[in-house]
Amino acid sequence: MNKLILYSLIGIVLLSCSKQDPKEQIKYIDGYWEIDKVELPGDSVMEYSINENIDYFEIKDSIGFRKKLQPQFDGSYKTNDDAEELRIKIENDSLRLYYKTPFDEWKETLLQADEEKMSILNKDGIIYHYKKFTPLFAEENEKE
Repeated sequence: MNKLILYSLIGIVLLSCSKQDPKEQIKYIDGYWEIDKVELPGDSVMEYSINENIDYFEIKDSIGFRKKLQPQFDGSYKTNDDAEELRIKIENDSLRLYYKTPFDEWKETLLQADEEKMSILNKDGIIYHYKKFTPLFAEENEKE
């Protein structure tokens, strides 16, 4: 019985150590992100190889927006004036993203963020895994 308690405590310590500090996540949100895959409740995963739309996040002093963009082959982006207002708050040791549009309000939880990847959990239990967007023309220039 004592070994079970010991292993449980070690597991809890290891899990708590691996959780990313929400304050550290903030610096990675800004920028262009494309959905890499989506995890749906019930172990279903949708993989995305090509995205017609990407998300652009911009946050300053905990306030910002998220906007949908369509990358163009010339390196520009098509968009409209619609943007989702965004506020970030640290709650219960997690970074929460509060969105607001003229039609709705909702919150999401940032699970993980670094220079290359970001994962966001929505209220329906769907996890969006993002990767940093790299424009197609940038990849071609790197090969030359």
